[in-house]
Amino acid sequence: MCVRFAFLFPGQGSQLVGMGSELAVRYAAARRVFAMADEVMGMPLTRMMWEGPESALKETRFTQPAILAHSLAVLAVLRDLYGELKPALAAGHSLGEYGALVAAQVLTPTDALALVKRRGELMQTAGETQPGAMAAVVGLDTRQVEGILAQARDAGVIVAANMNAPDQIVVSGMREAVAAASELAAAAGAKRVVPLAVSAAFHSPLMSGVSAALAETVRSVAFSRPVCPVVPNVTAVPTDSVDEIRRCLLCQIESPVRWHASMTAMLAHGICHFLEIGPGRVLAGLVKRINRDARVLAVADPDGVAAVREALGGSAPAGSRPEGGKGSCPDV
Repeated sequence: MCVRFAFLFPGQGSQLVGMGSELAVRYAAARRVFAMADEVMGMPLTRMMWEGPESALKETRFTQPAILAHSLAVLAVLRDLYGELKPALAAGHSLGEYGALVAAQVLTPTDALALVKRRGELMQTAGETQPGAMAAVVGLDTRQVEGILAQARDAGVIVAANMNAPDQIVVSGMREAVAAASELAAAAGAKRVVPLAVSAAFHSPLMSGVSAALAETVRSVAFSRPVCPVVPNVTAVPTDSVDEIRRCLLCQIESPVRWHASMTAMLAHGICHFLEIGPGRVLAGLVKRINRDARVLAVADPDGVAAVREALGGSAPAGSRPEGGKGSCPDV
């Protein structure tokens, strides 16, 4: 039985109040990660994750480290239970790329959270300085969306930010331009146009300056050679080059997330199982839109953790038992 698998890590928008609480109750490995996250943040981030309020959890400066903390807690539990559990490839959607770098042992969990803390702060500030919007267009292909964007640019800056699947593209830019593109997409026959619950135009020129500001923090952190290749959002090409990984991590702030191409590349490398590590199951749904035959498991809670052994054909090694109870890129 094929057991070649990849780890996927979700991005912003997957958060929900209560995320990770069941893991903390049951697993010491998860509690250690959450305690570390609180220390790095200098505040009780986990209390916000588990108790809310939802309005605070939706703030980019808290959303990003919260999602990563949940993903890293799941990863720690999997490693504690199943040994190294080394994936053949790892990738993450935008913010999720930091989780992939921890899975590939490029970054330590502490360094990844420190970077994401700074990233979230910078991106929230950029959104407050230049407010923007994002919307998912479902049911139109890339060519159709590009034609719509060409018309919508009369209203302001707008780009294709996330190429998630053949028929799902997220647009990002000035609010007036996103509103115009949404109307044009609906008129062109889009099945749905879904405004995203964000206050900023991520992966667009409106994030200009964030990469340069983040670069200083990135330079201060040690990057190790990955134990498995990582698929960066920017290139969608698996790499084990530390220099390329570092460059792409900064470029992705203003560049589109090439998720469809990334998944296609992973499938071409013989991946037969995907494990989505962290809150929600957005990426699991996207994998199925890209390849209906792909096998994918969302791992976010104790039930998901328990399902991993079966998902990998019973091959996962036994471990300890659970407890009861496109802008310019700065040089780096």
